[in-house]
Amino acid sequence: MLLPEQKTKIVCTLGPASSDETTIRGMIRAGMSVARLNFSHGTLDEHIERIERVREIAVAEGRVVALLIDLPGPKIRLGQLRSEPVELERGAEVVLTTDPEPTDPTKIPVEYELLPSLVGPGSTIHINDGLVRLRVIEATLNEVRAEVIVGGVIVSRKGLNVVDGVLPVDAVTVRDLAFIEAGLSIGINTFTISFIQRAEEIRKARKHAASLGHRINVIAKIERKAAVEHIDELMAEADGIMIARGDLGVEMPIEQVPVIQKRIIRRANEVGIPVITATQMLESMTESLLPTRAEVTDVANAILDGTDAVMLSAETASGAYPVESVAMMAKIARATEAERGSLGSTHLLEAHIRAGYGRQEVAVEDVVSLNVIDAVRALQPRFILTPTHTGRTPRRIARFKPERWVLAFCRDPAVERYLAFSYGCLPFLVETEQEEWHDLIFEGVREKGLVAPGDLVILTEGIAPGPVGTTNSLRIVTIE
Repeated sequence: MLLPEQKTKIVCTLGPASSDETTIRGMIRAGMSVARLNFSHGTLDEHIERIERVREIAVAEGRVVALLIDLPGPKIRLGQLRSEPVELERGAEVVLTTDPEPTDPTKIPVEYELLPSLVGPGSTIHINDGLVRLRVIEATLNEVRAEVIVGGVIVSRKGLNVVDGVLPVDAVTVRDLAFIEAGLSIGINTFTISFIQRAEEIRKARKHAASLGHRINVIAKIERKAAVEHIDELMAEADGIMIARGDLGVEMPIEQVPVIQKRIIRRANEVGIPVITATQMLESMTESLLPTRAEVTDVANAILDGTDAVMLSAETASGAYPVESVAMMAKIARATEAERGSLGSTHLLEAHIRAGYGRQEVAVEDVVSLNVIDAVRALQPRFILTPTHTGRTPRRIARFKPERWVLAFCRDPAVERYLAFSYGCLPFLVETEQEEWHDLIFEGVREKGLVAPGDLVILTEGIAPGPVGTTNSLRIVTIE
């Protein structure tokens, strides 16, 4: 069995450019760990077709590829333009209307009836992540008249942000709940909540899934100012975090985004949940075979900061070079991971956790995970083997970005799939009902050719007494 060449996980958005079997297979071979379905675009039937194709190819390739449904949330979008693209010139006046089919072809439809109530004279409106900007002159019952202060080209369905505006609706909409139900019906249980502001929105999604008899993994998508302000409560409730820098750079002063990104990554590492860095990472590769130097540096810095995963959006969904974009992301990850020891920031995370010894919030798994890292440095084992019921222990080890792979063995397919989001974790499904399954693990790694007699491995385990699923010790084992 061949290991992936990089430990950083790569999330790829599927779309028109990445729907066929050849492209999906190429993306998986290049390093795709998670396939993201953006439910803001496309039809349910199109998404289901892509999901089935990913599953079939992943099985054929012997790879674990997780599936992620990105819920649309209450994002304000432009409607269907009469003709497109439309170029808005600086200084021109435009009219935004909530009428989906305006009789006046010069008016721009917006798919949000409450838009006029969110703005007033002087309000700023950004379109397409701020590439086009408007200043409101007047708002009436169903129209907004505005001046173009930054011109540019617009097309149908592009996002629209009201700077400092607060959406008077929950992040989890009725439509989102329907999508959760649809996802569960086809075996997907990981969802991102877009435009989240408070933890109760996560609980709302969980409650709906529970009413259908399911437990879901919820990734909080950080793209609003309110989410940054409530980041601690969101991390206490969420299973993961996605830093969506496009809308975040509109909601917050753009110069603050790099610092916000670093703080969120560090905090997610402390809590022990996976964090995804997203938006415009290799944007130029939608049209070019090579990224810019700045984009390569951006990806590398996110990895050095401790992100678990990096995400491709338009690059794989609609770009000209989806497979090449994944391969480039993997190439950057490999080069960066090789220098993590001297350039990374995980020593700060270790110091923070060690300083917490004796505090109530420090879990036994925290202490075990630190001991694992110490043992890896001292003994240079072949692998870290972690039997797990919930995925908690391998994630807590992986947050320190160890030099060795964490081979995580679980009996729940949902746990196996969600570990595909965590840095350096390679999940395996063990089909057994017996409580003592260490022999099966050793047998499995030998059969896969991952270890040879004489190899040293670190094994984490739960020693009774203690609740099922608790990891409280480690063993140093020489493979026979």
